[in-house]
Amino acid sequence: MPGIDESLLEAMRLPGARGASLVDWISGLALGAVGEAPGGDWEATAAETAELGRHVTESGSLAAAGTGGGAEPGKEPPVEDLIATTGDAYHLLRFVSTPFDSTVFLHLWLDRGDGNLALARIRLAELADRLVLG
Repeated sequence: MPGIDESLLEAMRLPGARGASLVDWISGLALGAVGEAPGGDWEATAAETAELGRHVTESGSLAAAGTGGGAEPGKEPPVEDLIATTGDAYHLLRFVSTPFDSTVFLHLWLDRGDGNLALARIRLAELADRLVLG
């Protein structure tokens, strides 16, 4: 079972990967990061994506049917992943379920010309399932 660094390095092996990080969406801190940072600063990127992640997970309208919406400590986030596209890149945020709080997500930044978004979603879900925090 890989830890944070191993998981991020594995994510960087995906075609088109430019950068990857693990972000706590409550504090807005990057718990780990590799590769390039969108905008050149991983801490700023973590804070900005954490705000987006927090908004989405706390939104009842985006929750799975029957869950009541919103994120609760110790529960799985109501959203699996988020995809943001730009003219030249994909940003994939995959929420990680943990036994203790589920307040982190993996952020993968992919080059749009070289990346494969479908493959990245599958691989990031696998990484999130195997990730060991602690």
